[in-house]
Amino acid sequence: FVLHIPEVTLLHCCLYLLYKHYEQFSQSTEELYCIYFQVSVASCTKMAASQDVHVRICSQEIIKYDCEIKALVQDIRDCLGPLAILTELNGKVKEKFKQLRLRIQDLDQMAKEQDKESDKSSLLKEVENHRKQMLSNQTAWRKANLACKLTIDNSEKEELLQGAESLRQRKTTKENLVEMSSSITENLMNVSRMMAQQVQQSEETVTTLVTSSRTVQETNEEFKTMSGTIMLGRKLITKYNRRELTDKLLIFLALALFLATVLYILKKRLFPFI
Repeated sequence: FVLHIPEVTLLHCCLYLLYKHYEQFSQSTEELYCIYFQVSVASCTKMAASQDVHVRICSQEIIKYDCEIKALVQDIRDCLGPLAILTELNGKVKEKFKQLRLRIQDLDQMAKEQDKESDKSSLLKEVENHRKQMLSNQTAWRKANLACKLTIDNSEKEELLQGAESLRQRKTTKENLVEMSSSITENLMNVSRMMAQQVQQSEETVTTLVTSSRTVQETNEEFKTMSGTIMLGRKLITKYNRRELTDKLLIFLALALFLATVLYILKKRLFPFI
């Protein structure tokens, strides 16, 4: 079974097993990344003996970005909050995915430019494996985000419950309970207003984008119309210039014929003996 699996896919499986036993091995994400990157670079160097330097470098960079994405996904999975840290990690993951996608496109272009059909087929299979692995990473990333958000929500709920319990223990009188209820109600109303404002801002942004897109399309159509009009005018001017030249030539020939006729008549009248 292992003999039919490409080396890059086998390395991805090894990394997946390392992550599954992450707590048992007690290794950090950086250590797993170093181990995977070293093994991947050695394997890619051996597998790319018949390929040029650019292809090997591109493959190694793809594996490096893949390792970094897996490390960041593991960090997201282990993140306990707050949301600012999760947002920062997601930003880094997006950037790594962008770089990985560009390098895969470069490798695909290099594969299409190969002279040997065997090298081309091998590189295209490697590109397909990298794309499948990228889709797998995106799925793992979404699952890690969901798990992290669920953990953060549960933690916030526990904190809220603990805070409410301590308040109930400290405030036992009816007036304090009423005041606390009023405060909670006001906070909920503030949150509701903030959410309504955010929704309104989002709607305004979408409307602005739609309007801008429509304006750009209309401007493009106007440019196309103006271009067609200019081309038509250019053709008409060229045609009129050509006709003017033809008319001048015809007038000149008619005038020459007329003068020749006059000279001939004068010659016959004045000098009939010639």
